[in-house]
Amino acid sequence: MTLLAADVPSVATQLAGSGLIGLREGLEAGIVVTILVAFLVRAGRRDALTWVWCGVCAAVALVAATFLIIHFGTSTLDGLAAEIAAGIASVVAVVIITVMVLWMRTAARSISGDLRSGMEKALIVGPSAVLSLAFFAVGREGLETALLMVGYAENTAGSPWPLVGLLLGIALAVVLSVMLYFGAVRIDMAKFFKLTGICLVVVAAGILGYGVRALQIGGVLPGASATVFDVSDHYDSGSWYGTVLGGILNLRPDPTVLQFAAWLTYLVIVLFLFLRPVSADRHARSVQQPAGT
Repeated sequence: MTLLAADVPSVATQLAGSGLIGLREGLEAGIVVTILVAFLVRAGRRDALTWVWCGVCAAVALVAATFLIIHFGTSTLDGLAAEIAAGIASVVAVVIITVMVLWMRTAARSISGDLRSGMEKALIVGPSAVLSLAFFAVGREGLETALLMVGYAENTAGSPWPLVGLLLGIALAVVLSVMLYFGAVRIDMAKFFKLTGICLVVVAAGILGYGVRALQIGGVLPGASATVFDVSDHYDSGSWYGTVLGGILNLRPDPTVLQFAAWLTYLVIVLFLFLRPVSADRHARSVQQPAGT
């Protein structure tokens, strides 16, 4: 895999990038579980907690299987087929993370009320409905994580460090979720998700740039040899700036015209959509929902 072998980020950047993904997505899933557990405890339905944990475990198993099947499936390929598979996986991952980040921008305010309303109905239906609610609520966040990690891991030539960083990020998210549940720590969730959302958009832009270049090398897209600039002679990939630019922003010293255009266009448009104010109508609808935990 020519592109992969030549541009593997440092261990620190692999840990930082995947750790951020694990922290952000793990905390989202942790908050979902916290809302469901808190609702059942306050309603005196601790007997239903078993089905919540069964749903959570089933979702985690499905997410792990999804990641392993896609990642190891693409790892069995080589040459141009590997470049094409890596490019497609990267583009799909960027589409998924973009949709989820933009959706969370407006849905975060009402998700707590939606979950509690869903649990009220699930308790009436029975254990299978409680299990299904927990499965789909956690699985939605987990599937996003798995697809994003496939796109990120494809950029690291099979290195185990992205998985290590992801697990560390998830472990930290679990600790924070438990502390939030017991009131030991308070986090300004609006600021947290806004800052991590910006970081994820930047990471996704880098994955998109990588995917476009992989598809160019694989012959799917034109212009593999048309560089917009080349500062390789003055670029040290082992320096601090090389670590930041290459490992986090995924910028190369010799990007192709299409790769650079895709990276810049995505970054400008998605950041604009993510940072624009929420409309008054949507805000009015969201504040009518029950308060969060």
